[in-house]
Amino acid sequence: MSVFIVAEIGINHNGDMDICKQLIDLAVNAKCDAVKFQKRDIYKVYSKDFLSKPRESPWGDTQLDQKLGLEFNEDQYNEISEYCKCKGITWFASAWDINSQKFLRKFDLKFNKIASAMIVSENFLNFVAEEGKHTFISTGMCTYEDIGKAVNIFRNANCPFELMHTVSTYPMKDKDANLNLITTLRNKYKCNVGYSGHETGLAISHAATALGITSLERHITLDRSMYGSDQAASIEPNGIINLVQAVRKIEKAMGDGVKKIIEDEIPISKKLREHL
Repeated sequence: MSVFIVAEIGINHNGDMDICKQLIDLAVNAKCDAVKFQKRDIYKVYSKDFLSKPRESPWGDTQLDQKLGLEFNEDQYNEISEYCKCKGITWFASAWDINSQKFLRKFDLKFNKIASAMIVSENFLNFVAEEGKHTFISTGMCTYEDIGKAVNIFRNANCPFELMHTVSTYPMKDKDANLNLITTLRNKYKCNVGYSGHETGLAISHAATALGITSLERHITLDRSMYGSDQAASIEPNGIINLVQAVRKIEKAMGDGVKKIIEDEIPISKKLREHL
Protein backbone atom coordinates (compact mmCIF):
# COMPACT_ATOMS: atom_id res chain seq x y z
CA MET A 1 0.00 0.00 0.00
CA SER A 2 1.36 3.37 -1.01
CA VAL A 3 1.89 6.09 1.60
CA PHE A 4 -0.94 8.64 1.40
CA ILE A 5 0.82 12.02 1.29
CA VAL A 6 -1.08 15.04 2.61
CA ALA A 7 0.13 18.59 2.00
CA GLU A 8 -1.10 20.55 5.02
CA ILE A 9 -1.97 24.06 3.86
CA GLY A 10 -3.62 24.71 7.22
CA ILE A 11 -3.62 28.46 7.76
CA ASN A 12 -0.47 29.14 5.72
CA HIS A 13 -2.69 30.74 3.06
CA ASN A 14 -2.97 33.77 5.37
CA GLY A 15 -6.55 34.31 4.31
CA ASP A 16 -5.48 35.02 0.73
CA MET A 17 -7.14 32.94 -2.00
CA ASP A 18 -4.32 33.59 -4.46
CA ILE A 19 -1.76 32.18 -2.00
CA CYS A 20 -4.12 29.29 -1.29
CA LYS A 21 -4.34 28.37 -4.96
CA GLN A 22 -0.58 28.61 -5.35
CA LEU A 23 -0.22 26.14 -2.46
CA ILE A 24 -2.77 23.79 -4.05
CA ASP A 25 -0.82 24.02 -7.32
CA LEU A 26 2.37 23.21 -5.42
CA ALA A 27 0.79 20.09 -3.92
CA VAL A 28 -0.47 19.00 -7.34
CA ASN A 29 2.92 19.57 -8.98
CA ALA A 30 4.64 17.65 -6.20
CA LYS A 31 2.17 14.76 -6.75
CA CYS A 32 0.74 14.81 -3.25
CA ASP A 33 -2.45 12.81 -2.72
CA ALA A 34 -4.41 15.53 -0.90
CA VAL A 35 -4.33 19.00 0.59
CA LYS A 36 -5.69 19.77 4.04
CA PHE A 37 -7.01 22.90 5.71
CA GLN A 38 -8.10 23.88 9.23
CA LYS A 39 -11.57 25.15 10.08
CA ARG A 40 -12.59 26.97 13.27
CA ASP A 41 -15.65 28.72 14.60
CA ILE A 42 -13.66 31.50 16.21
CA TYR A 43 -16.31 32.27 18.80
CA LYS A 44 -16.51 28.61 19.90
CA VAL A 45 -12.79 27.88 19.99
CA TYR A 46 -11.64 31.06 21.75
CA SER A 47 -13.01 32.98 24.73
CA LYS A 48 -14.15 36.60 24.48
CA ASP A 49 -11.38 37.56 26.87
CA PHE A 50 -8.74 35.95 24.66
CA LEU A 51 -10.13 37.48 21.47
CA SER A 52 -10.04 40.97 22.98
CA LYS A 53 -6.33 40.74 23.81
CA PRO A 54 -3.83 42.72 21.73
CA ARG A 55 -2.03 41.05 18.85
CA GLU A 56 -0.49 42.84 15.91
CA SER A 57 -1.17 41.21 12.55
CA PRO A 58 -1.83 42.17 8.93
CA TRP A 59 -5.56 42.32 9.80
CA GLY A 60 -5.56 44.48 12.93
CA ASP A 61 -4.32 44.76 16.48
CA THR A 62 -6.38 42.17 18.40
CA GLN A 63 -6.48 38.38 18.57
CA LEU A 64 -9.96 38.55 17.05
CA ASP A 65 -8.69 40.45 14.02
CA GLN A 66 -5.92 37.91 13.50
CA LYS A 67 -8.14 34.85 13.91
CA LEU A 68 -10.86 36.17 11.60
CA GLY A 69 -8.23 37.12 9.03
CA LEU A 70 -7.13 33.50 8.75
CA GLU A 71 -10.60 31.98 8.28
CA PHE A 72 -12.16 31.31 4.89
CA ASN A 73 -15.96 31.61 4.56
CA GLU A 74 -18.36 29.29 2.75
CA ASP A 75 -18.00 31.04 -0.60
CA GLN A 76 -14.23 30.73 -0.37
CA TYR A 77 -14.41 27.05 0.54
CA ASN A 78 -16.71 26.52 -2.44
CA GLU A 79 -14.00 28.14 -4.55
CA ILE A 80 -11.36 25.87 -2.98
CA SER A 81 -13.53 22.83 -3.63
CA GLU A 82 -14.02 23.71 -7.28
CA TYR A 83 -10.35 24.54 -7.75
CA CYS A 84 -9.23 21.22 -6.25
CA LYS A 85 -11.74 19.37 -8.41
CA CYS A 86 -10.38 21.15 -11.48
CA LYS A 87 -6.81 20.31 -10.48
CA GLY A 88 -7.64 16.69 -9.69
CA ILE A 89 -6.59 16.67 -6.04
CA THR A 90 -8.54 15.65 -2.93
CA TRP A 91 -9.07 18.16 -0.14
CA PHE A 92 -10.29 17.88 3.41
CA ALA A 93 -9.93 19.76 6.69
CA SER A 94 -9.50 19.35 10.42
CA ALA A 95 -12.37 20.95 12.35
CA TRP A 96 -11.64 22.43 15.76
CA ASP A 97 -15.25 22.41 17.00
CA ILE A 98 -18.59 20.77 16.23
CA ASN A 99 -19.93 23.80 14.34
CA SER A 100 -16.95 23.60 11.99
CA GLN A 101 -17.47 19.87 11.47
CA LYS A 102 -21.10 20.60 10.57
CA PHE A 103 -19.83 23.22 8.13
CA LEU A 104 -17.48 20.72 6.46
CA ARG A 105 -20.33 18.26 5.95
CA LYS A 106 -21.67 20.59 3.26
CA PHE A 107 -18.82 19.54 0.97
CA ASP A 108 -19.20 15.74 1.13
CA LEU A 109 -15.50 15.24 1.77
CA LYS A 110 -13.90 11.81 1.52
CA PHE A 111 -11.80 12.12 4.69
CA ASN A 112 -11.93 13.59 8.19
CA LYS A 113 -9.05 14.65 10.40
CA ILE A 114 -8.86 14.83 14.19
CA ALA A 115 -6.29 17.43 15.20
CA SER A 116 -4.19 16.60 18.24
CA ALA A 117 -5.94 19.38 20.16
CA MET A 118 -9.33 17.71 19.62
CA ILE A 119 -8.56 14.06 20.43
CA VAL A 120 -9.44 14.60 24.10
CA SER A 121 -13.02 15.72 23.31
CA GLU A 122 -15.18 12.60 23.37
CA ASN A 123 -18.25 14.51 22.19
CA PHE A 124 -16.34 15.74 19.16
CA LEU A 125 -14.89 12.29 18.41
CA ASN A 126 -18.36 10.72 18.51
CA PHE A 127 -19.71 13.45 16.24
CA VAL A 128 -16.99 12.82 13.63
CA ALA A 129 -17.11 9.02 13.92
CA GLU A 130 -20.83 8.91 13.17
CA GLU A 131 -20.04 10.06 9.61
CA GLY A 132 -18.27 6.77 8.90
CA LYS A 133 -15.54 8.42 6.80
CA HIS A 134 -11.91 7.36 6.93
CA THR A 135 -10.39 9.55 9.63
CA PHE A 136 -6.78 10.49 10.33
CA ILE A 137 -6.28 10.88 14.09
CA SER A 138 -3.25 12.88 15.25
CA THR A 139 -1.86 11.90 18.64
CA GLY A 140 0.22 14.88 19.78
CA MET A 141 -0.03 15.92 23.46
CA CYS A 142 -1.75 12.60 24.25
CA THR A 143 -1.48 9.77 26.73
CA TYR A 144 -2.13 6.13 25.86
CA GLU A 145 -5.45 6.54 27.68
CA ASP A 146 -6.44 9.44 25.39
CA ILE A 147 -5.53 7.45 22.30
CA GLY A 148 -7.27 4.32 23.54
CA LYS A 149 -10.53 6.20 24.11
CA ALA A 150 -10.40 7.61 20.58
CA VAL A 151 -9.69 4.18 19.08
CA ASN A 152 -12.62 2.66 20.98
CA ILE A 153 -15.00 5.40 19.84
CA PHE A 154 -14.13 4.89 16.18
CA ARG A 155 -14.22 1.11 16.43
CA ASN A 156 -17.57 1.16 18.22
CA ALA A 157 -18.93 3.43 15.47
CA ASN A 158 -17.48 1.08 12.81
CA CYS A 159 -15.69 4.12 11.36
CA PRO A 160 -12.40 3.46 9.52
CA PHE A 161 -9.40 5.33 10.92
CA GLU A 162 -5.67 5.44 11.27
CA LEU A 163 -3.56 7.02 13.97
CA MET A 164 -0.85 9.54 13.13
CA HIS A 165 2.22 9.79 15.34
CA THR A 166 2.58 13.50 16.09
CA VAL A 167 4.70 15.74 18.28
CA SER A 168 2.93 19.07 18.76
CA THR A 169 5.84 21.49 18.75
CA TYR A 170 6.45 23.97 15.92
CA PRO A 171 9.07 23.26 14.76
CA MET A 172 9.76 19.94 16.46
CA LYS A 173 13.30 19.27 17.68
CA ASP A 174 14.93 16.21 16.12
CA LYS A 175 15.57 14.68 19.54
CA ASP A 176 11.83 14.70 20.27
CA ALA A 177 10.76 12.75 17.17
CA ASN A 178 10.57 9.34 18.92
CA LEU A 179 9.86 7.56 15.64
CA ASN A 180 9.91 4.16 17.31
CA LEU A 181 6.53 5.11 18.73
CA ILE A 182 5.12 4.46 15.26
CA THR A 183 5.77 0.75 15.76
CA THR A 184 4.52 0.91 19.35
CA LEU A 185 1.20 2.46 18.30
CA ARG A 186 0.75 -0.04 15.48
CA ASN A 187 1.31 -2.99 17.81
CA LYS A 188 -0.66 -1.61 20.74
CA TYR A 189 -3.80 -0.56 18.86
CA LYS A 190 -3.64 -3.04 15.94
CA CYS A 191 -4.22 -0.36 13.31
CA ASN A 192 -2.45 1.54 10.58
CA VAL A 193 -0.24 4.42 11.72
CA GLY A 194 0.85 7.50 9.81
CA TYR A 195 3.13 10.40 10.68
CA SER A 196 2.26 14.09 10.92
CA GLY A 197 5.57 15.95 11.09
CA HIS A 198 6.40 19.44 12.32
CA GLU A 199 10.17 19.24 12.00
CA THR A 200 12.45 21.25 9.77
CA GLY A 201 14.01 19.30 6.93
CA LEU A 202 13.07 15.96 5.38
CA ALA A 203 15.25 13.26 6.99
CA ILE A 204 12.84 12.40 9.81
CA SER A 205 9.96 12.00 7.35
CA HIS A 206 12.19 9.71 5.26
CA ALA A 207 12.87 7.59 8.33
CA ALA A 208 9.17 7.47 9.24
CA THR A 209 8.44 6.18 5.74
CA ALA A 210 10.94 3.36 6.21
CA LEU A 211 9.09 2.37 9.40
CA GLY A 212 6.01 1.49 7.37
CA ILE A 213 3.70 4.48 7.86
CA THR A 214 0.49 4.50 5.84
CA SER A 215 0.14 8.29 5.66
CA LEU A 216 2.45 11.29 5.82
CA GLU A 217 1.36 14.85 6.51
CA ARG A 218 3.63 17.88 6.29
CA HIS A 219 2.83 21.59 6.30
CA ILE A 220 3.71 23.37 3.07
CA THR A 221 4.47 27.03 2.40
CA LEU A 222 5.61 29.25 -0.42
CA ASP A 223 8.23 30.82 1.84
CA ARG A 224 9.04 30.07 5.49
CA SER A 225 9.66 33.77 6.11
CA MET A 226 5.99 34.59 5.45
CA TYR A 227 3.69 35.68 8.28
CA GLY A 228 2.26 32.81 10.32
CA SER A 229 2.88 30.60 13.33
CA ASP A 230 3.16 27.40 11.25
CA GLN A 231 5.55 28.68 8.59
CA ALA A 232 8.75 27.70 10.43
CA ALA A 233 7.63 24.07 10.60
CA SER A 234 6.62 23.99 6.93
CA ILE A 235 8.29 22.76 3.75
CA GLU A 236 8.99 25.12 0.86
CA PRO A 237 8.30 24.18 -2.80
CA ASN A 238 11.51 22.30 -3.57
CA GLY A 239 11.24 20.50 -0.25
CA ILE A 240 7.79 18.99 -0.80
CA ILE A 241 8.71 17.95 -4.35
CA ASN A 242 11.85 16.24 -3.07
CA LEU A 243 9.96 14.64 -0.19
CA VAL A 244 7.33 13.01 -2.38
CA GLN A 245 9.99 11.69 -4.74
CA ALA A 246 11.99 10.30 -1.82
CA VAL A 247 8.96 8.63 -0.23
CA ARG A 248 8.11 6.86 -3.49
CA LYS A 249 11.72 5.73 -3.87
CA ILE A 250 11.85 4.46 -0.27
CA GLU A 251 8.62 2.52 -0.81
CA LYS A 252 10.17 0.69 -3.74
CA ALA A 253 13.42 0.11 -1.88
CA MET A 254 11.78 -1.50 1.19
CA GLY A 255 10.75 -4.59 -0.78
CA ASP A 256 8.94 -7.61 0.66
CA GLY A 257 11.58 -8.73 3.16
CA VAL A 258 12.00 -12.14 1.50
CA LYS A 259 15.56 -13.25 0.65
CA LYS A 260 15.88 -14.39 -2.95
CA ILE A 261 18.31 -14.22 -5.84
CA ILE A 262 17.00 -11.62 -8.26
CA GLU A 263 17.27 -12.15 -11.99
CA ASP A 264 19.90 -9.47 -12.49
CA GLU A 265 22.18 -11.23 -9.97
CA ILE A 266 22.33 -14.51 -11.91
CA PRO A 267 24.89 -13.51 -14.57
CA ILE A 268 26.94 -11.68 -11.95
CA SER A 269 26.89 -14.77 -9.74
CA LYS A 270 28.17 -16.90 -12.60
CA LYS A 271 30.98 -14.42 -13.29
CA LEU A 272 32.07 -13.83 -9.70
CA ARG A 273 31.84 -17.53 -8.74
CA GLU A 274 33.36 -18.93 -11.90
CA HIS A 275 36.56 -19.86 -10.06
CA LEU A 276 34.54 -21.99 -7.66
